[in-house]
Amino acid sequence: MIRDNLRAVEERISSVCKRLGRNPQEIVLIGVTKYADIAQIKEALQAGLTHIAENKVQQAQERLPALDGVIPNLTKHMIGHLQSNKAKQALQLFDLIHSVDNLKLAQEIDKQAQKLNKEAQILVQVNTSGEKSKSGAESAQAVSLVQQISVLPHVKVLGLMTMAPLTEDQNIVRQAFRELKKIFDQIATMSLSRVEMRYLSMGMSQDYEIALEEGANMIRIGSAIFK
Repeated sequence: MIRDNLRAVEERISSVCKRLGRNPQEIVLIGVTKYADIAQIKEALQAGLTHIAENKVQQAQERLPALDGVIPNLTKHMIGHLQSNKAKQALQLFDLIHSVDNLKLAQEIDKQAQKLNKEAQILVQVNTSGEKSKSGAESAQAVSLVQQISVLPHVKVLGLMTMAPLTEDQNIVRQAFRELKKIFDQIATMSLSRVEMRYLSMGMSQDYEIALEEGANMIRIGSAIFK
């Protein structure tokens, strides 16, 4: 079942990319494993999934060791809200942290990365919907935040992330994604140390096609794979 679900998502990505004149190989598909068990995650990995994401550090600490060695090239993403006191554990567990939304957190990640003698790779999360219930820097502050983070010697910004509102109004969803792309493009024109606008992470199971239409090259899919 999960293998079939994964294939269906991959085929849909290819179809959308063909319509848009984009290369589907450039799209990073992340399986969000929040509601999946270990057996389901292993099935997805064995079916070809190479990127997975967890929402919480504690859950990742309990689950990720069981996935060691399942595939040789597994990339692990942290997509949930991250508290500063969990920065060290997050750096030990994950390859890319999507949810950096303030300078204090970035500074703590930099501090812990130095202790671990590694480079922290992050995305800056932007709240393009303006919803108070969502994490993320305000759109108007996003460029300034990336500039401030760019001076941290052990952190590298690889792009931006957002979450669209849960609504059936596709125009609202599209506007949230379009806003992030505009910020992404603005930062990409700037010459900032330790900033490389490589990933535009937006789109989930219910709205990833719209995200692809608005320029996403990294999508986070949970229920469409692990239902």
